[in-house]
Amino acid sequence: MKSFAAVLLLALAPALVAAAERITPIADAQRGSTVTVRGTVERITDEDEFRLADASGSIRVYVGPNWVPADVGEAVTVQGFVDDDLGPRELYARTLTRADGSVVTFDRRYEW
Repeated sequence: MKSFAAVLLLALAPALVAAAERITPIADAQRGSTVTVRGTVERITDEDEFRLADASGSIRVYVGPNWVPADVGEAVTVQGFVDDDLGPRELYARTLTRADGSVVTFDRRYEW
């Protein structure tokens, strides 16, 4: 039975990794959902907020109360929750992955 479970896990591993790495175009990031988006830091709008852009559009990314751990022009991947407020869409970041593969996890974040 253990060998069957191991074989099954190995067979499913690529699908699980692909699902975890599924990138959503920024324009398709739906309110109230958890997404992973990839783009370029367009501008830093506050010490804990920046604008991320890809070919489909842009979104405000909140990392507070942390400092923005990226520079303008840097390519990053952000995983987080798209707020469901009536105002402009905002992504509450849970993690940010830099181009070199280093991952920044935001300890203090809103509960979803």
